[in-house]
Amino acid sequence: MKKLFDELSYDVSKSTTKKYSTSFSLGILALKPSIRPAIYAIYGYVRLADEIVDSFHDYNKDVLLERFRTETDLALDEGISLNPILQSFQDTVKAYQIDRELIYQFLNSMQMDLKPVDYNSELYDEYIYGSAEVVGLMCLQVFTEGNKQQYEDLKPYARKLGSAFQKLNFLRDLKDDYQYLGRTYFPEIEMSVFSNEVKAEIEKGIEQEFREALIGIKLLPISSKFGVYMAYRYYLSLFHKIQRKNAQNILNQRIRIPNSLKFVVMLKSYVRYKTAFL
Repeated sequence: MKKLFDELSYDVSKSTTKKYSTSFSLGILALKPSIRPAIYAIYGYVRLADEIVDSFHDYNKDVLLERFRTETDLALDEGISLNPILQSFQDTVKAYQIDRELIYQFLNSMQMDLKPVDYNSELYDEYIYGSAEVVGLMCLQVFTEGNKQQYEDLKPYARKLGSAFQKLNFLRDLKDDYQYLGRTYFPEIEMSVFSNEVKAEIEKGIEQEFREALIGIKLLPISSKFGVYMAYRYYLSLFHKIQRKNAQNILNQRIRIPNSLKFVVMLKSYVRYKTAFL
């Protein structure tokens, strides 16, 4: 029965999420049960693409990503894929009428990671949109469950949240991106003179996006509000930890939130949520 394969496919996406991200797994658990599988499917899909560009160094990444793009199109066109992650993803795209253009924008940003890019402000914005903001918009289409007006109203806030998350990831991963992958995303910044002043300027922009994103989180449907808020609080705690570090610390180590603290963040988020103190 195909139902068994569909169940397996969503289970694989769920396992992928749990394997790669404790924080997002916790956030998804706080969503309404009926929409969790779709968010697992979206995360599993974007994680697979991330792995191609970030991890498969002994293989031809261009060929693998192009094959992934082709297999994505085939899965969406035919409504089936033998790749379980693609199967759950295409099923989610169909069920929630996710705009294909968002998927193509995401894949285009993944393509940008395959070659050195000298990021100016325009290319930086393009990369942020495709690598992070569109993922937030895909999730938002699940959260709003077909309510087009609600989706349009919340789009700007979803984009701000995705952008804040991604830029914070850039700061957190500065060491690995620069030293091992040869990437620098922040435009017009010379890594050899990365200073506390430069770091503070980047943080200023991220802080503003967090502030704007919270407005939209408060307007989310009850089915997704707490889950998104919890992810927001986790990233905000990571942001504050990075703020307390100097520029050289960021260049020399990857700043993390230990699992024990993640659970503390979750509990505090729950208290804030239940008391409407967002």
